[in-house]
Amino acid sequence: MALIKSVRGFTPIIGKECFLADNATIIGDTVIGDQCSIWFNTVIRGDVNSIKIGNRVNIQDGTVLHTLYQKSTIEIGNDVSIGHNVTIHGSKIHDGALIGMNAVVMDDAIVGEGAIVAAGSVVLSKTVIEPGSIYAGCPARFVKKVDPEQAKEINQKIATNYLMYSKWYTEEDIIDSVE
Repeated sequence: MALIKSVRGFTPIIGKECFLADNATIIGDTVIGDQCSIWFNTVIRGDVNSIKIGNRVNIQDGTVLHTLYQKSTIEIGNDVSIGHNVTIHGSKIHDGALIGMNAVVMDDAIVGEGAIVAAGSVVLSKTVIEPGSIYAGCPARFVKKVDPEQAKEINQKIATNYLMYSKWYTEEDIIDSVE
C-alpha cells in the first residue's frame, strides 16, 4: 500500500479510480484527480506547498514532485503523462502535455497545453513553453511546433495506455492470475 502521510495539518486527497503503486509516497497538501496512476518509487511531496494534479494523469516510476516553501506550487492539468525519473519542482504543466523520461522542470516554469518536453531535458526556472511545441536539451530550447491534433493523439494514447496498465494491478486481476 502506498505511503500517504499527513503533514502540517494537510492530508492528501486522492480522486476516484486511482492506482497508487505499493511504494509510492504522497505527502501533505496534495490533491490528485480521478483515474490517475502514481507508479513505483514516485514521491509527491506536498510538505512545503501545494501540489494539484488533474484527471487521468500518469506519473511514472521514480518521479519526484516538490515545491519551494511559500514560493512555488505545482499545478498539473488533465491527461498529462510524466515519464520515468522526472523531477518537477514548483511548475505548471497544462492539459495534454508530455514530460519525457529523466527531464527536470524547475520552479515557475510553464509547460503549455499539448507541449512535449523531450527526455533528458532541463527546463530552467521561469521558462515558458508555448502550447503545441517541443523543447529539448540542457537547457531546454524550442525545437519545433507540432501538429496540435497529432500531439493530442499521441499524448492521449499514452495517458489511456497508462490507465489500462494500472488496471492490471487491481486486486481482482492479481487474484485471477493466481487461480
